[in-house]
Amino acid sequence: MSKNASEVTIKELPMSVCEPAPLGLIGLAIAALVLGVHDMGWLDAALDKSMMIPWTLCLGATAQLIAGIMDFKRKNIFGATAFTTYSLLWYSVTLTLVIAIFGGVSPNMEHYALGLIGFLIFSLILTVATTMLNKTLFGILVFIDLAIFALVLHTLMDTDAIFVGIPLLAVSALSFYGAAGGLLNTMAGKPLLPMGKAIWTPKK
Repeated sequence: MSKNASEVTIKELPMSVCEPAPLGLIGLAIAALVLGVHDMGWLDAALDKSMMIPWTLCLGATAQLIAGIMDFKRKNIFGATAFTTYSLLWYSVTLTLVIAIFGGVSPNMEHYALGLIGFLIFSLILTVATTMLNKTLFGILVFIDLAIFALVLHTLMDTDAIFVGIPLLAVSALSFYGAAGGLLNTMAGKPLLPMGKAIWTPKK
């Protein structure tokens, strides 16, 4: 048997990855809804906060992490960066809830606020990036920024949680719309739900 005949050639086939944005946005929408309703005071105050953990962990964090990893494969730098970093934020929020509820100690929330301030700076950078994408994502990021800023004030100055709940509910509503648009527009092959044109297109 010749050398060429004994060689086996393995051809690597290109992997097709679907649009992951609807998954990430629906996870964000549901987690923001759960926290927003709680912050608005619409639920019984006696309800255990631990019941929020499954939603923040599975949908707020894990769904966005999956979407971010998929966007890395698609070479979508914005989606990959935004979804993975926001998923890590949701993991951080979830762990903070776990420590506060089950830790048996009174945590120093100033450390939590410092982390939120750092993330707010990065979130503002992402907000600028969305001006080059569409108005729906821009709206989501603006309300995320407002929610984080309000949460910092609530953590450090004990302001009313309703100021966190209002932007969170706006994040939820816009994320539901964005998820629906991403899913339906992709399946239909045309824009059934307008996402809004880019606000800013840099000159090349």
